[in-house]
Amino acid sequence: MTSTDRSPATGRVRPTRQRLAVVAALDTFDDFRSAQEIHDRITEHGSSVGLATVYRTLAALAEADEIDMLRSEDGEAIWRRCSNDHHHHLVCRVCGATVEVEGPVVERWTRAIAAEHGFSEISHTLEVFGTCPECR
Repeated sequence: MTSTDRSPATGRVRPTRQRLAVVAALDTFDDFRSAQEIHDRITEHGSSVGLATVYRTLAALAEADEIDMLRSEDGEAIWRRCSNDHHHHLVCRVCGATVEVEGPVVERWTRAIAAEHGFSEISHTLEVFGTCPECR
């Protein structure tokens, strides 16, 4: 991402037509979706945005912490608009339903293990995959 991709005033990703189309498509989903699914939603609504542009836009939005990206169990990058607070995800491997959860035990363990090994400026991600009650 270049410096011209961000607003100097806010540091957020500039709202181009393509980026607005990607954000609008993301707003129609409650769960994580692939770039292809997001691209399909955009084209269903009559916009023309290339798949490569969707990928670049998703990467820029994730880098700006405006969306979350995780890897599905099969390694595919999937995307979702989430809350701004640090959280983790429970993801149904059947239907994709997603629940944001806090993990205070994980946070304490992460800080402790990092300190034990002399690490600082740590970060982490945690996604838990399972089967939701509706899909059981």
